[in-house]
Amino acid sequence: MHIFLIFIILFLAALILYQHFVFRTDMKKKLREMGEKLKEINDTGSSGKVFVFTDSPELTELAAQINRLLEEHLKTRADFHRSEVASKKMLSNISHDIKTPMTVILGYLEILRMNGGHSDEMLEKTERKAKEVMELINRFFTLAKLESGDMAFELSRMDLCEVCREGILDFYELLTKEAFTVDIELPEEPVYVAGNREAIGRIMSNLISNVIRYGAEGKYLGLSLRTEEDRVLLAVTDKGKGIDKAFADSVFERLFTMEDSRNRSIQGNGLGLAIARNLALQLGGDITLQSIPWEKTTFTFSLPQIRPDQHPLS
Repeated sequence: MHIFLIFIILFLAALILYQHFVFRTDMKKKLREMGEKLKEINDTGSSGKVFVFTDSPELTELAAQINRLLEEHLKTRADFHRSEVASKKMLSNISHDIKTPMTVILGYLEILRMNGGHSDEMLEKTERKAKEVMELINRFFTLAKLESGDMAFELSRMDLCEVCREGILDFYELLTKEAFTVDIELPEEPVYVAGNREAIGRIMSNLISNVIRYGAEGKYLGLSLRTEEDRVLLAVTDKGKGIDKAFADSVFERLFTMEDSRNRSIQGNGLGLAIARNLALQLGGDITLQSIPWEKTTFTFSLPQIRPDQHPLS
């Protein structure tokens, strides 16, 4: 009986050692396979994943975390590629957009030189084109500072209703000349936000200019302000050709312009909405779009609402 017990104990000990050896061997094999797969993914730049068939929860969890890192790496690489393509496109557009008015300016100056005198009309045209170049350069500079996070804003408590009235007055003469129907809906009581007057004014100017440039066929401009929970929503609406759903997610990208706007007197340079949305995000808000062509196209600018006595930074 005593010898039998010793035999059983030795057998169990041998079984445990064997299982431990097999487990370690299997673990080493699985780890080696995972390492080889990772090396393959790294060397080829492929979008593969690490798969492991095992009963070990530790190995399963390790593979899951590795795949999570691989997914983040792929996303980062894709974002970098998109940014690189956008940067190259931006440089190409900068070159084209600056070259065109500069060519005109040089042509005017050559005419003045050959005539041996000056013409007030020619000088006026030259000055206008030079200002176009400066405005374009300033827009690229502003967007670059916004995207790098290098533009700080001094916030103050402001009545957005008052800013809206001032903004629409700046375009009153042009809207009247173009025979627009203007529909304004503003609360009678002040609506306060923590904002920067220059930034909000620029956002409003861009949204209204957008209506005049792209929604002119509808001959309608709607401007409304309402509150929703703790947000203030400023909506700018037109009833023009609108924006197709295929382009709805792209209108806020830098240098995006509608493909059917080939006429430079109509087409923008694709920076206005990108700057406007970046400004809105910097202020803690956003700009969204809803469009039904020839019915209603609305850009909605949202900002956090504050109390009349609340400090803008609290």
